[in-house]
Amino acid sequence: MGSVIGEIVPLALAIALSPFPIIPAILLLFTPRARAAGLSFLGGWAAGIAVATGVFMLLAAVVEMWDEPPTWVSWVRVVAGVPLVVLGVRQWLNRGGDKDSPAWMRSIDGLNPVGALRLGVLLSAANPKILLLCLAGGLAIGSAELGAANAGVALVVFTAIAAATVALPVLSYLVAGDRILGPLGHVRQWLQRHNAVVMAVVITVIGLVLVVKGVGGIVQGT
Repeated sequence: MGSVIGEIVPLALAIALSPFPIIPAILLLFTPRARAAGLSFLGGWAAGIAVATGVFMLLAAVVEMWDEPPTWVSWVRVVAGVPLVVLGVRQWLNRGGDKDSPAWMRSIDGLNPVGALRLGVLLSAANPKILLLCLAGGLAIGSAELGAANAGVALVVFTAIAAATVALPVLSYLVAGDRILGPLGHVRQWLQRHNAVVMAVVITVIGLVLVVKGVGGIVQGT
């Protein structure tokens, strides 16, 4: 169990450190129904991560029963890691490009709680970068033969860490109210300025780790 937790924590942190979901989470706190919208977005974001990771976890567990030794695990790590490296390098090279916010982000002011929930799900379950990290996390859990209870605990830990940075501004607003909006505004501006750089570094490093681990497993299995 400990080795699995050690493997999934960096993957969950890579999701958590992405500025991509944090910015809309903060923007929603400036809307008229801030509490409801913020909680709805958090719920959608966490649900998208949990469902995507859970699906990959179950698929990995099923394949594990039929494939011994599990050399496929190493190949999937490579397959997941290479696109992350490519995406990270491309994002780094384009970091000085268009600074305008995407259209969906500019429309956040008009979102109701249902729309915020839908946005949270879409930004997690329909985001290729997040899906690749969920794939790696689900693979690590499902191929470890932990048993249903421990696998469930690992999935909860992965989801909780991955959603922590979205939960932080939302829960801070629930506690402090409008007093927290000033500091959150500064955080949002910093993330908007450095979004590309932070995300490029995070996903490139995680992608390289997956590739190295996958290649190492392939070499050992041959």
